Amino acid sequence: MHPLAPLPPAEIERSWSIVLEECELSEDARAIEITLAEPPKAALRAFEDGDSRPERRARVVARDKTERVSYEGVVSLDDDAVVEWREIERGQPRMIGEEFVEVEETVTETEEFREAVRRRGADPDLAIVTAWSAGYDFVPEDIDRDRRLAHGIAWVQDDADGEGAEAYNRPLSGIHAWVDLDDREVVKVVDTGPKTEDIVGDLRTSYYREDKRNLREDLEPYNVIQPEGPSWEVEGHTVEWQNWHVRVGFNHREGLVLHDVSYEDDGDERTILRRASWPEVVTAYNDPDPDHDWKAPFDVGEYGLGRLANSLTEGCDCLGYMHYWDAALNDGDGNAQVIPNAICLHEEDYGLLWKHYDWRVDDHEVRRNRRLVISFISTIGNYDFGFYWYFYQDGSIEGEVRLTGCNATGLLGEDDRETGYAETIGPGHKSMLHQHVFNCRLDFEVDGPTNTVREVNLREVPYGPEGYDPTPHADADRKHLNPHGNAAYVDRTRFERESEAKRLTDTHAGRYWEIVNEDVRNDATGEPVGYRLVGGDGTNTAFPMQAGSGVAKRAGFAKKHLWVTRYDDDERFPAGDYPNQHPGGEGLPEWTEADRSIANEDLVVWYNLCQTHVSVPEDWPILPAKMVSFKLQPAHFFEENPAIDVPPEHAIKDVEQWKTERQESMDLDE
Repeated sequence: MHPLAPLPPAEIERSWSIVLEECELSEDARAIEITLAEPPKAALRAFEDGDSRPERRARVVARDKTERVSYEGVVSLDDDAVVEWREIERGQPRMIGEEFVEVEETVTETEEFREAVRRRGADPDLAIVTAWSAGYDFVPEDIDRDRRLAHGIAWVQDDADGEGAEAYNRPLSGIHAWVDLDDREVVKVVDTGPKTEDIVGDLRTSYYREDKRNLREDLEPYNVIQPEGPSWEVEGHTVEWQNWHVRVGFNHREGLVLHDVSYEDDGDERTILRRASWPEVVTAYNDPDPDHDWKAPFDVGEYGLGRLANSLTEGCDCLGYMHYWDAALNDGDGNAQVIPNAICLHEEDYGLLWKHYDWRVDDHEVRRNRRLVISFISTIGNYDFGFYWYFYQDGSIEGEVRLTGCNATGLLGEDDRETGYAETIGPGHKSMLHQHVFNCRLDFEVDGPTNTVREVNLREVPYGPEGYDPTPHADADRKHLNPHGNAAYVDRTRFERESEAKRLTDTHAGRYWEIVNEDVRNDATGEPVGYRLVGGDGTNTAFPMQAGSGVAKRAGFAKKHLWVTRYDDDERFPAGDYPNQHPGGEGLPEWTEADRSIANEDLVVWYNLCQTHVSVPEDWPILPAKMVSFKLQPAHFFEENPAIDVPPEHAIKDVEQWKTERQESMDLDE
């Protein structure tokens, strides 16, 4: 078994058994997370150089509900022994699925909550409650912040025939239930007052399921078929496709993880990324309405993207010829649970790759752009996030997130209208302004373990050294750098220390960043080999939380789009290991206070995609997928276009056989 192979079910359950045997836990201890303890990078490199396999270990996080204590530790699966075990002193481990169920059951049975629902003209038996993370600053002063807490908020169905997410049409704004997850009891119900006394009658239900909508009848089938199979090769968790080599991993918190991304160039396997993942996602709300101003869930550190991954379905989540990997995780009792088809692999056509028409010889050379897709989708309450990695034939890599699902909405008072803090999406119904911040951690290894980052900006050149009047006259000195006003250049700034590499995007300057290996030069140009990190689809706005605010303290990493740090095995999560109920200050802001050297070092680049969501009625009741992305493009990594050898379509299939007079797909029954 490769050292980076995810834990199979047997290892998960064995790890928990070892913990129960060796650690003093009560009968009410819950297994929060049992996952692979990835070996240190030095051990992995030694293994790749021919040394022995690193020790197989599992990382275990547990909550003893009787003792009200959380633990983290490491289990040696080679020795069947606990080798590390310590108490978690600040913050809480993420919530688990069983706790979400317990919150809804506990709150809906509480009379104080039920009475608050009745005051809004609704039946409490038709209410649903979602456990949101408690945060820190917004926990009521009379509640001990050391308790393991959840903040329950509610919606209600219009009648007994309502189904699941249809309740999101009727938010029970103003009802806040604080729940102790250890005691499984409601600590406090806060009711700021109803905005309507007839929430059932005042709001309408917008349906989205296929059996409740009239569907279009003019859409013909679109079939993606590969009768000779795909172009990839899969062995275990490794993929080879079009010169690309990738290892696929998965864990509770980050979900899909890519390891050892490399490109085979003229027989040499050249490294690009050691590890890539999405280690934190924050959805922060901007509406000062006290019913919503506390909302800022950390979807990785407080919920776990991997634990909430979907089982993907053919023809819907993925289209074409697919390969799937299951994800083996654990439940609260330490038993293995398998999410079938958690990761999808497929190829897809992506339009034009390159083309040139030579009119002198009437020659068309054109290539189609095919890309490899590795993806997973996670549902966090009302939102669904799709995470996609694209590998292209021109040597580039793209990371993309697609946001869909149902907006978390609120109620407008009788005389309220949109304010800029929120937007009206229907009569009496608002969607609050909010940001989604997706942090991507990129452990670069461009042609070797030591890299450097440079920032590139477009710069203007003024007329002459002191300015120049272009109006012709006898004394004009036209012998300067920009006599015609057209000169501009790209300015490269080499980052030396971590303090210099905390940067925002700047589209006016065309800003991007180069990750280069100064010890390896391109034979054709003499320049250091490298990759560019450039913005892609979607906006990348500033994170507007004010300094000193609870959200800014806990999500300090979101204040900049780019961070660069010296590699450290223990620096994995940009908001710290346990942001749940943590006051903040940990993670990237704390690590970079050391101001370590980052020039010609083992580097990690952290890139934030910040999408500001200003809602419209067209985003309701289901949000059309919004896309945000970035791209890694080779820059002096190759000596020429690496996609120059991609064959044209007529070289790999009989084009005439695959079309009819109307350019339709051939009848598959023939």
